[in-house]
Formats: sequence, C-alpha cells, structure tokens
Amino acid sequence: MPEPATGRIRILLADDHIIVREGLKLLIDGERDMTVVAEVGDGAAAVEQAVALHPDVVVLDISMPGMNGLLAARTLKKRAPAIAIVTLTRHTDDGYLQELLRSGVSAYVLKQSAARELLHAIRTAAAGGQYIDSTLTRRLTSSFSGNESGKSRKAGAITEREADVLRLIARGYSNKEIANELTLSVKTVEAHKANAMRKLDLSGRVDIVNYAVLQGWLSTT
Repeated sequence: MPEPATGRIRILLADDHIIVREGLKLLIDGERDMTVVAEVGDGAAAVEQAVALHPDVVVLDISMPGMNGLLAARTLKKRAPAIAIVTLTRHTDDGYLQELLRSGVSAYVLKQSAARELLHAIRTAAAGGQYIDSTLTRRLTSSFSGNESGKSRKAGAITEREADVLRLIARGYSNKEIANELTLSVKTVEAHKANAMRKLDLSGRVDIVNYAVLQGWLSTT
C-alpha cells in the first residue's frame, strides 16, 4: 500500500465537464495540503497523464465519453497500482459501488454531497485508506445490519487474526500485501478470509466494507 503522502497531496482531476473541473480545482487548491497537478476530460487521458505524472490521487468521474471511469480505474490499477483513485459520481446504486470496489478504487464520493466529503476522501485515499460517501455508508450499513438478523455478525464471532485480515481487505489491501503486513503466507491469508466470511455470512467485498464500517474500522466522517 502507498505510504501517506508527505507535503501536499498531488491530485489529477478527470471530468469531461470543464466547469466541474474548474470548480474542483478551486476547491482543492484552496486546501493547504493539496494541489492539482493536471486536469483531463476523459478516461484514456486520465490513465496516460497519471502514468506520466505519478500523482498521489486521481479524482475520477465515472460517466465520461470514450473510456469511462470504471474502465479507466481498472486500467490505471493495472498500470500504476500505487496511485489512489477517488471516484466521483451521481450514481447511488450498489452495483456501481461494488464494481468500483472490485476494481481497487480507494474512495467513492457522490457529486451531490458536501465538498467536505470529497476532501476527506482524498486525504483518506492518499494515506492508504478507503472511504465511502457517508450517505451510502448509512444506507448500506442499515440494510446490511438489518438483513438475516438471526445470524451472528459480532466481531467476537471471528478470531483476532481473521479480524485483522478483514480490516485490511476493507482498506483496499491485496492478499499479498496483507501477507506482508501480517507476516503470513498468502494461503494463510486466504484461509483466514474464507473462514471469516463463512462465519459472518459475508458474500463479497462490499459486505466486508460494510462490516468494517459497522465495527468502526473505517472513517465515515
């Protein structure tokens, strides 16, 4: 995982609407710990410029012409996995969130949310963490905690090591990175993940992230 950025966080903006980019640039450059290093209007340019400039964070619109944000995120994580991606979208449905989390993005922020959501997401992503818009976390965790209430999802239902693995998965670590972090083999990490998901009846990464929020493992403010 990338180390927390030193000095100002270097940010690349990708949005096909010029007026949106200008507004985001004014917002971000107004923060003492951030600076915009480049602006682009489509996904292909976002990947090209990110690979060339190595920003700390790419703020990526999802709905763009040509290569959309989802494809750009997938491509960028393959070509420059150390760069954190903050996705910015109007889409609130779970399908977008799930696909983007699978693609390795660090944050999911709604365009209709307050500016502080984006700024907090950028700082969290730059420090190696993961952030989901608070509007979504409230809705998703409410649904998550209300489903199948008879099944145990308490932290005590899993071992401490299993909890460590889930916590790191929720923060965006790969199995290999978790193995290095916890001084385990990749196979052991996979076993802990499978056991924890079985015990807690989790079906995928979105469930893991939701569970992490419920346990207070991720920042939501």
